Amino acid sequence: QVQLVESGGGLVQAGGSLRLACVASGFTFKINAMGWYRQTPGKQRESVATITPSGSTSYADSVKGRFTISRDNAKNTVYLQMNSLKAEDTAVYYCNADLRDGWPDSWGQGTQVTVSS
Repeated sequence: QVQLVESGGGLVQAGGSLRLACVASGFTFKINAMGWYRQTPGKQRESVATITPSGSTSYADSVKGRFTISRDNAKNTVYLQMNSLKAEDTAVYYCNADLRDGWPDSWGQGTQVTVSS
């Protein structure tokens, strides 16, 4: 199994910045792509950003130009730098690891991000 622990969430004013971190442990050699998702009450969890082992990234249209995902493979850590935050970015943010060989995805416990307008 792979365990994921997120940190860095909190309360910030609109226009501010936060940096989320997700540390992986366990069978980390099984990790393929990693990503960040977010969820608000009553809505489905949505993909925010993903990064492959080689560093290729993709972003939801709503965060392009404001959020940056990065990865430190040596530290088994993925980051999400969030700038120019908006009230609509308020959500619980989850870290995800896509695992090889048919293993089920791993998820972190989530970290709350609240942006006050």
